Amino acid sequence: MTLRVAMWSGPRNISTAMMRSFGNRPDCAVIDEPFYAAYLAATGLDHPMRDAVLASQPQDWRQVEAQLLGPAPGHAPVYYQKHMTKHMLPGFGTGWMACCTNVFLIRRPEEVIASYREKSGTVDLADIGIVRQAELFDQEADRLGKPPLVLDSADVTASPADMLGALCTALGLAFSPAMTAWPAGRRASDGVWAPAWYDQVERSTGFAPRSDRPPVPLSDAGRRIADAAGPYYSRLSGYRLGR
Repeated sequence: MTLRVAMWSGPRNISTAMMRSFGNRPDCAVIDEPFYAAYLAATGLDHPMRDAVLASQPQDWRQVEAQLLGPAPGHAPVYYQKHMTKHMLPGFGTGWMACCTNVFLIRRPEEVIASYREKSGTVDLADIGIVRQAELFDQEADRLGKPPLVLDSADVTASPADMLGALCTALGLAFSPAMTAWPAGRRASDGVWAPAWYDQVERSTGFAPRSDRPPVPLSDAGRRIADAAGPYYSRLSGYRLGR
């Protein structure tokens, strides 16, 4: 029986590094943001490499759902699915999530906003996905009758082996030291958008500790977004592993 791990994150987190980590396990297959094309097709948004993204994936969420519930690539016993919360538009079905172990990867909104602006120049509350993340968390908590798993990226980068070990235990997996280090470079499993977004992770060989440099100061607009996102982050943070 395949263990399907759905990791729900906002952008500019360690989501791609987490995909590298699981992809370095010999028993695991990964998939990168499978709803991205469906999200772009439904919203009409003009993202970097939009045409390439649309051509690379199904644009109907139902086809994506079937893919995620089908056999894992190579029939691997663990199927790690990297998801962006904002890609799950209200019209997209979420019933398939019940067939997965859902994990919610969080990061302080101030850090997400500063990093996102460095890449795109503009950002709003919907861009960072925290509101949708909280909605999906609540939906899963209602289904399970208890809070689902939450992982804070700051905890992972501070102590990768300990936090990945705790996550594996919660998932019913044996921890593999291979999850803490990987070869640099691009992967065939990376989305076609990798050239626009993955420059840092392609140079990485493991989880880098957070920089000691002072945080980038937010503009007034950025501060308003951070203030609006703060309560969602704080609530999810109260359920994080290792708290």
